[in-house]
Amino acid sequence: MNIVDRRLNPRGKSLANRQRFIRRARKQILEAVREASAKQGIADGGGNRIKITADSLHEPSLHHSARSGQRSYVVPGNKEYIEGDRIPRPPYGDGRGGSEGSPDGDSQDAFQFVLTQDEFLDLFLEDLELPDLLRKQVRHTDGFTPQRAGFSTSGTPSNLNLVRTMRNSLSRRIALKRPRPADIAEREEEIARLDPSGEDAELRLRLEGELEHQRLRSRRIPFIDPIDVRYNRFENVPRPAASAVMFCLMDVSGSMTAHMKDLAKRFYKLLYLFLSRRYRHVDIVFIRHTHLAREVDEETFFTSTESGGTIVSTAFEEMLHVLSARYPRDVWNVYAAQASDGDNMPADNPHAVSVLQNLILPACQYFAYLEVGSEDGRHGGPTELWRAYQRMAQAGHPIAMRKVNHRSQIYPVFRQLFARDRATRQETTP
Repeated sequence: MNIVDRRLNPRGKSLANRQRFIRRARKQILEAVREASAKQGIADGGGNRIKITADSLHEPSLHHSARSGQRSYVVPGNKEYIEGDRIPRPPYGDGRGGSEGSPDGDSQDAFQFVLTQDEFLDLFLEDLELPDLLRKQVRHTDGFTPQRAGFSTSGTPSNLNLVRTMRNSLSRRIALKRPRPADIAEREEEIARLDPSGEDAELRLRLEGELEHQRLRSRRIPFIDPIDVRYNRFENVPRPAASAVMFCLMDVSGSMTAHMKDLAKRFYKLLYLFLSRRYRHVDIVFIRHTHLAREVDEETFFTSTESGGTIVSTAFEEMLHVLSARYPRDVWNVYAAQASDGDNMPADNPHAVSVLQNLILPACQYFAYLEVGSEDGRHGGPTELWRAYQRMAQAGHPIAMRKVNHRSQIYPVFRQLFARDRATRQETTP
């Protein structure tokens, strides 16, 4: 079997070579994109220029050793040597000079590479899956799809429906009493058995007249008439595109440091990329809270700080308000992620758990709680909010919980939450 790849090369470049390069430098490309994604907005896509070290691109090659053997050199414009002089070996022995150090400390200059969003997501999210992925009522269309819509009397030969055409032809021939070829052949055999000069002459003449009438009627009534022909008819039906809304909830009180907000931003970035891979349209709602909650834009969500205590239930109430105002449950697929350092007013924990358990979780396809900590990883045991959520998760409610202290843990935690093995999703690993 011979397979010919006829896909168009992007901008004159070799598609096969590009895919081969991505497979070879896959690890370095993923690490570079993870770092670059932290500097982008939540909804920013791929297609950016990333850098990977040139050291990772070296391939083994065969060449003549410079340490042994005899060879002749042609030196254009030689002004230093004459015939018979001995040329000293290069100081490094192999004839290959090094390069000066790059500003970021790499031994070789960085190699710049443009990676599209589709190429990155195919590698980055290949073994992840969304739980309870629902296709609810759609509000957008993503092109059109041809769909069968009965038959028509005109069309292209490729759309000819032979079964329907032959059925119409048979019905018309039966209705018009067109002689069958078998009836004509039987009449011809009957005439051939009669003696044309004997007592059967009169009968023979009558049968010959009937035979001629049958042949004439057979010629006048065609086997297939243009009115019998039917073609498959197609209509362009709008192709629906399911929509999802992603709620980002975060505590912005004074206890949330810049490091903790950076961890939350990286997690939200991965979640948005993941949802945009599964849904064509994804809306993002940012809700920040202290003792009060309000919806803000992305820049305010991650940069502005506020003073005051922490009451988690206010964020849930604001989320319910936004849901009822703009995102009805029968239309949107709802996903929510909460990031917090675990602080909450002890008196608010029962109310927060009640709102989350009875109102938020039934409205969501998935709810993830990310508890962020200091970079040194020190903590004084489970927080009150963690214990409250943990009791709810142990009771069987669909809430996923994870703790992170360093940005290197974001990607492994994200993979644990959305791995195809759903048996590990409800674990509450501290």
